[in-house]
Amino acid sequence: MRYETIIGLEVHVELSTSSKAFCSCKNEFGGEVNTNCCPICLGYPGALPVLNKKVVEYAVKAGLALNCEISLYSKTDRKNYFYPDLPKAYQISQYDMPICKNGFIEIKIDGEKKRIGITRVHIEEDAGKLIHGATDEDYSLVDFNRAGVPLIEIVSEPDIRSPLEARLYLEKLKSILEYLGISDCKMQEGSLRCDANISLKPIDKKEFGIKAEIKNMNSMKALERALEYEEKRHKKILSEGGKVAPETRRWDDGKSMTISMRTKDKTYDYRNFPEPDLVPIVLKEDWIEGIRKNLPELPDKKKKRFMEQYDLPEYDASVLTLTKDLSIFFEKCAKGYKNPKAVSNWVMGEVLRILKERELEIHEIKFSPEYLRELIDLIDDGLLSSSAAKQVFEEMFNTGKEPKVLLKELGLRQISDEEAIKELVINILEQNRKSVEDYKNGKSNALAYLVGQAMKASKGKANPQIINRMLRERLKN
Repeated sequence: MRYETIIGLEVHVELSTSSKAFCSCKNEFGGEVNTNCCPICLGYPGALPVLNKKVVEYAVKAGLALNCEISLYSKTDRKNYFYPDLPKAYQISQYDMPICKNGFIEIKIDGEKKRIGITRVHIEEDAGKLIHGATDEDYSLVDFNRAGVPLIEIVSEPDIRSPLEARLYLEKLKSILEYLGISDCKMQEGSLRCDANISLKPIDKKEFGIKAEIKNMNSMKALERALEYEEKRHKKILSEGGKVAPETRRWDDGKSMTISMRTKDKTYDYRNFPEPDLVPIVLKEDWIEGIRKNLPELPDKKKKRFMEQYDLPEYDASVLTLTKDLSIFFEKCAKGYKNPKAVSNWVMGEVLRILKERELEIHEIKFSPEYLRELIDLIDDGLLSSSAAKQVFEEMFNTGKEPKVLLKELGLRQISDEEAIKELVINILEQNRKSVEDYKNGKSNALAYLVGQAMKASKGKANPQIINRMLRERLKN
């Protein structure tokens, strides 16, 4: 039997406000344990919350960028449950009246655009963090610094049909949020967290199958792998006549498998009711329009501009606009340069290669973006060969030094003096008579060999274009 995969994602995003959602405590990652706390975020009796206006502004920004309807009237609610890192025993969230709803984003799959619906975007507060003892130590500690940190939860429609689509959706969502500047979206620090719901149904049925929820995915790759695992697990159960259990599972990256955490045999009643200590959120149209007018250039718009302004292929523009920092780096490199495609090739090639190898972010690069343009200028001016340029780039990456300085220090200045190269070519032809005969007998690859020998003899410093031209001229005789 053929099955169709149904996936929906719930994404929690920590907002980069300076203070928490309902108090003035500092909102920061990595602070000393239990120092960014007060009676409000610790849930002391009688401590009253006050909603941070910046949280509302950031939520509206997200909603507008995600093509949502913005609610002029919404409210906050108490979601009641007990957990050690939730000091009040309830979470302030939004239940039936979210601030944003009915949105969408578009992804590209197999060359075709696909729209993924967004059910809602709502405001809520984060819980604290449990710190568990080692395997042989039976204790847990609680850090309340994260309690009260502002979140938005973005809930997709069940429109995603494969693990790949899920990853592309999350990548696009992350990119939009980064461009907005409302979150740093660092999955490794928990700024962006994703839960996935997955089920399978027979291809000819309308009703969705029983779903499983997957938690503990801290990277795009982990999301895709976890969903691939669940897809196979569900398919095996169903093809053998079994029934998928409704449950919450976690992803174990080391074992490359999901593990059951708890069953979901009944819907948990959180006893939601309106938060009595906070007034409703009432927005004005002109305030929302003011935010809309000041939205930054978002990924799709920037991609289109890169294609038009810099005459880049769609693939290049897609890669260069995937993150805000990368797009800024490229534009600084390409500013005033006559061939943006050459800059694009270097950024997508050497820059992204070395960042991946060293597990660094683009903002950690030591050298100024303008130095990359200077490096390409040295190649254009015939002062540096392409291979030597890669050596200069490595050293530029390590030291942050200017290309012209490194060109001199490393002694890699390209030889373009035709008289010197002429003598080199004559010697190479005399030393490789068999290759000369091979070329004259129609073996065209013999020319590449001769060029290679000449470059080797010059220790990579001779201009390969001049060598190639001179060899062709002399081989005609």
